[in-house]
Amino acid sequence: MLDPGHAVYVGSFDPLTLGHEDVIRRGARIFRRLTVAIGINPDKKPLFTAEERVQLITEVVGDLPNVSVCSFSGLTVEFIRQQQAAIMLRGVRTLSDIESEFTMTLANLALEPEIETVFLMASERYTHISSSLIKQIALMGKSAVADRLEQFVPRPIIAPLIAKYS
Repeated sequence: MLDPGHAVYVGSFDPLTLGHEDVIRRGARIFRRLTVAIGINPDKKPLFTAEERVQLITEVVGDLPNVSVCSFSGLTVEFIRQQQAAIMLRGVRTLSDIESEFTMTLANLALEPEIETVFLMASERYTHISSSLIKQIALMGKSAVADRLEQFVPRPIIAPLIAKYS
């Protein structure tokens, strides 16, 4: 039986943003247990390895006793079922996010009807932040923008992010 008190928040988190952290912290208040699951897509070339992302995210949310962080490959709904969770947690920022999430939710329900998707709207101050924006800022600005990255990513992410582009 799947646990309705256990949610899995899946993403690439490359890198983790303040918006992601906000969803994790809010999800940790709502669900008894929250697993942050880093999906490994073999077709993508991530900036951080899966191991680095697990380590960085664990450092950022290590104060939350009901949150664990791991990585996986394969179908998301299969992973969530293996975790015995009943909820897939998703964060949405924009109307275009909602449109793509709607399509994905319907596909996931067809694959695993017992797993429900719960959406958390991004907090207003994070709606403009995306991992691709962060990478672009870090790439173009290099270390000159390190002090300004605090408005986009958690502090423990800044030095490793800048190091990737130096």
